[in-house]
Amino acid sequence: MPAQKRHKTDYVGVYYIWGKHLVTGKPEKIFYITYRKNGKLISEKAGRASQDMTPARANRQRSDKISGKVPTNAEKRLMEQAEKTKETQKWTLEKLWDAYKKAKPELKGWKTGTYDSQWSHLRDCFGKKEPFEITPLDVDRLHNKLIKTKSSQTVKHILKLLRILCNFAKDHGLSNGLSFKIKMPTVDNSKTEDLSPAMLNKLLDAIQKDDHPQAGVMMLMALYTGMRRGEMFRLCWDDVDFDRGFIKIINPKSGISQKIPLNEACRNLLKDHKRIEKSPFVFPGRKGEQATDITKAVNKIKSAAGLPKDFRPLHGLRHVYASMLASSGKVDMYTLQKLLTHKDPKMTQRYAHLRDETLKKASSLAGELINEALQEMKTEKKDGIK
Repeated sequence: MPAQKRHKTDYVGVYYIWGKHLVTGKPEKIFYITYRKNGKLISEKAGRASQDMTPARANRQRSDKISGKVPTNAEKRLMEQAEKTKETQKWTLEKLWDAYKKAKPELKGWKTGTYDSQWSHLRDCFGKKEPFEITPLDVDRLHNKLIKTKSSQTVKHILKLLRILCNFAKDHGLSNGLSFKIKMPTVDNSKTEDLSPAMLNKLLDAIQKDDHPQAGVMMLMALYTGMRRGEMFRLCWDDVDFDRGFIKIINPKSGISQKIPLNEACRNLLKDHKRIEKSPFVFPGRKGEQATDITKAVNKIKSAAGLPKDFRPLHGLRHVYASMLASSGKVDMYTLQKLLTHKDPKMTQRYAHLRDETLKKASSLAGELINEALQEMKTEKKDGIK
């Protein structure tokens, strides 16, 4: 019997290998389960046949772990370690940071470096403190320091990470959490970027003249589909259904995978886009891996087109896409919400005024047409009298 060979069972995600009994040394089945959690494929040992493990019990264990009723083996090990060291180890924010990284390796913020950047601001202030040692005054001081050089949105993300780490400590029994609720800064998300027809033409011209293999294509795709930068970085060729005409967006900002239409302009764009051999990504980075940044290349095109300095090359084009649809008067707010994959309709309402202006123009046109008709009637009556 070959060792380590996987043998299927009647249950999906449940298999076994032949191993040796821990006491007798005789062959016995060792059951394993595989499942996905937060987008990450996990393979874990479920138990041995000599320990009363069966395919059915392994399947129930798998279901409980998928639903979150039972922690993963990695989470179990973390909790067991926490229990052993609870009495002797002080769970400072530095140690919580390391533990959180090990417990949540699937989060996309690690690859982009976002969390590391946010943590750098927390480390100096709170790295040596346990959560319950942090006071409201400490947080106020950090907020006042950051707001001098950072945007309200950035400060909010940094404070959210502090709250996450403190809640992580409390939820896993590592330390008492904060004794107060962190007050988050108010963020104005109403900024809507747009381009005039003249600026849009200059941008399209700059894209055509640029020789970067991906920057211009990503900018056009943002214009054609309204996709976010991160969604394009994560986009794989398998997510593009050329036959049915859809693009599957994996792990969007709303958290639930969605589909958006693949329009003809985007279809032609992707068909002409060069595929990188052995890479599943549409816009891969080095060595075919997932890219995380293209700022320098898109800013070069932005500069060549003479766009405003505060215009964001990719996210701004998502706004242009939405603004064009809203101002056309042909797309209702619900449809626009679905196309933009907004979880909250309030996010889409920022474009409502554009649609309102179109409706006003249409209403004014109706009034003008009626007035023209009335004028013609008056003219005909006047001519008839003569």
